[in-house]
Amino acid sequence: MIQQIYPQVQHDYQFELNKDMHISAAHYIPHEDAGKCQKVHGHTYFVNVTIAGDELDDSGFLVNFASLKKLIHNRFDHSILNDHSDLFSEVDPNYFPTTEGVARAIWELVQSDLDTKDNKPKCVQVFVRETPTSYVVFRPKKKEGQE
Repeated sequence: MIQQIYPQVQHDYQFELNKDMHISAAHYIPHEDAGKCQKVHGHTYFVNVTIAGDELDDSGFLVNFASLKKLIHNRFDHSILNDHSDLFSEVDPNYFPTTEGVARAIWELVQSDLDTKDNKPKCVQVFVRETPTSYVVFRPKKKEGQE
């Protein structure tokens, strides 16, 4: 069983769903300042996705847990993150496969999927732990005019 304490995000939605998973993946950071991390190496990432909303779907779910695992775990587990060129870049530092970039990419994938759902849940936080002592939290900025 995964037991993890992670930062909480404040929101006004009635429901909050959290899905935890482990992803084993390799990556490298294509920048000279990355030091040893310029070389291909791997991590067992711990990922937590927080989704919130007010309405349940026709199945009584905010989001089906299995669909989140399929969307994230099946895509990234046992892969080289740099090979996901639709999400990561070799030249744009905002899209390097750093822990920050991984958290952002997961949020983009999840929110894009959620936008297709009739009950319109929102991904309010993605937590990615790369090592036992290092993690990143990604929270989307609210757009102007958004609650």
